[in-house]
Amino acid sequence: MRIHDISRPIRAGIPVWPGDTPFDFRFVAKIADGASVNVGRVEMSVHTGSHVDAPLHFDDAGADAASVPLSKYVGPCVVADVRPSERGILPADLPADLDAAAREYGRVLLRSYAQRPAEFDEHMAHATVQLADWLAERGVQLLGVDTDSMDAFESQELPAHRRLNENGIAILEGIDLSAVEPGSYELVALPLRIEGADGSPVRAVLIER
Repeated sequence: MRIHDISRPIRAGIPVWPGDTPFDFRFVAKIADGASVNVGRVEMSVHTGSHVDAPLHFDDAGADAASVPLSKYVGPCVVADVRPSERGILPADLPADLDAAAREYGRVLLRSYAQRPAEFDEHMAHATVQLADWLAERGVQLLGVDTDSMDAFESQELPAHRRLNENGIAILEGIDLSAVEPGSYELVALPLRIEGADGSPVRAVLIER
């Protein structure tokens, strides 16, 4: 068994959505200062790095991070390359063999970056309503992307987020697929049980058996 860590390191300076809370970690108690233990505190957006969007993120009546069905974030998946395009990812942009793989594995992770950019990418590839419907027709229950949003940077209506949710497809964003090959894996990307939260960071891994 080989484990591929596809989560991004959470550290000072990690790019966040413009205007969102920057990541900060510091010790509030340190052995070096005479304390019996080291104790750290974290301040961050729940959408920092690799994370899931709970439906509450874009729907006041949606489920929070503590209430999403965990089964969607664990199980067989397929990783596929897509061509980046500012018009959005359409079914025609997908590899031909993804049709059968999506039906078989039920979770799809799309790689649009050969290497994740060091800065926040306002021109990221993004999902579309057409893609959401294509995935739903094949029984897909989770879509993961290596970008920071399912929708275009300038989008206010978030049509892809909403259609994915309407189709029962869980949302995983901000993963790093640059070091893995396209193919089938087992995904584990569990959100923290944060009651009332609109999302959660995850430690996302792919298991290759």
